[in-house]
This record gives sequence, C-alpha cells and structure tokens, in this order.
Amino acid sequence: MKDKMANCAGFAAVARDDARVLILGSLPGAESLKQRQYYAHRQNSFWKIMAALIGAAPGLPYESRLERLMQHGIAVWDVCASAHRAGSLDANIQSPVANDLPTFFAAHQALTLLCFNGLAAEKLFHRLIAPDMPRTLSFLPGIALPSTSPAYAAMQLERKLLLWRAALERHMIIA
Repeated sequence: MKDKMANCAGFAAVARDDARVLILGSLPGAESLKQRQYYAHRQNSFWKIMAALIGAAPGLPYESRLERLMQHGIAVWDVCASAHRAGSLDANIQSPVANDLPTFFAAHQALTLLCFNGLAAEKLFHRLIAPDMPRTLSFLPGIALPSTSPAYAAMQLERKLLLWRAALERHMIIA
C-alpha cells in the first residue's frame, strides 16, 4: 500500500548560544514527528552514537539527552522547516520550505563545524540555503556524515561511530 502524502513540519532548533557544532538533518521522520522528538525511531543510530560520544544514551529521558548535547556544544536542527512527504524517506520530500539557517548562524557565532546527517541533508542545504547565504556566513566548514537513519543500512554502526567521532571530537565542548 502506498503511503499518503502528508504535510510535515519539523521542530525548533536545539541549541545554546555557545554551540560549536550544528548537526543538520533533512526533516524528522514519521516516528519522530509522532513522538515530537529528534531521531525517535528506535533503529535510528543517532542516540547510540551520541551515547558513545557524550553519554546521551537512548535510555535517558529525551530532555536529558538534549541537555547533554547542549552541554557539549552540539546543536541539532533540520534543513527543512516543512515539506510534503509520503512516509519517512528523504527521497520522498517534496515542496520543502527551509529553516532560517542564516539567522541561526548569525546568532551562534561560536559555531566551528556544520555536520550533515546524511547526503540528503547536505543536498537540501546546498539547494535551499547556500544560494542565499550572505558571504559573511559562508565561512563555516561543512561535512556530510553517514546517515543515522535506519534506511541507511549499508554501513555498520561501528563504522558510522568512527566517522562521527573523527568529525566531532575536536569541536565539542568537553564537559
């Protein structure tokens, strides 16, 4: 049975003023939207990776996980504020509306790294955000990391963790 196209609206950014790393996804999946939590699908490896890096384990209450992210200088948001999509696959995103990332960047001057949670987030960023970025905000280095989505099963969790650790380690605040 074909999934019905739905209007999906994302969440507010999770960030403190001293954020050093911004992790950008594309748009929350169906389970995340249902639970109103970033990376809520139990097979998504985001919280497993954050458990290994900063102790934000999936078993902790959601608010505690978010607090751990912020304590370590990590911000989380999505490229898309909203879009139409059937199911949860990034390939099904249609009519995306971008979040106001230039304003976010201007308000978070301590950022040293922009990480894309998967290639779809990077492609959406370059299509929706980058063309309108003021030159003064184009200084931020960006890196596409392996998607933590359960739809990206081509890479084992251990390899994903290795790549995420290598990218984030020197940018995080050591709490």
